[in-house]
Amino acid sequence: MTLIESTQVRVDLCKSAPPAHPRPEGQDRYTISEVVAFTGLTAHTLRWYERIGLMPHVDRSHTGQRRFTNRDLDWLAFVGKLRLTGMPVADMVRYAELVREGEHTFEARQELLQRTRRDVRRRIAELQDTLAVLDHKIDFYADARRASERL
Repeated sequence: MTLIESTQVRVDLCKSAPPAHPRPEGQDRYTISEVVAFTGLTAHTLRWYERIGLMPHVDRSHTGQRRFTNRDLDWLAFVGKLRLTGMPVADMVRYAELVREGEHTFEARQELLQRTRRDVRRRIAELQDTLAVLDHKIDFYADARRASERL
């Protein structure tokens, strides 16, 4: 569990909302190049997300250029977290479909996220075991080096 502790406050970072990405004050319309700069995603990826149904409807200007909103940026930040979990793209698209279908899909969305959470916890446990092996080996070599230096 990742914790930040101070003299008075203990915060579980896994349970708190992520900080919002800094955006220009008072702005709520962004070009694809601005979104690329904010998110680190490529324009190709953003177009692909839209094409496969992962990105909700993106507004267009009168000339046909995509115009992303702060809500779109929030969604992309969430999708980025889902990607980090290792969730398959098909499951991300399914989740997006459920969101678009409305509140009656809350249970299905929750089940999908709970399954992903179980997968993440399993992977974290595997990584902790791997870290323990690495720590053991590092300690072994540090002890061996100290022993050889005493000779």
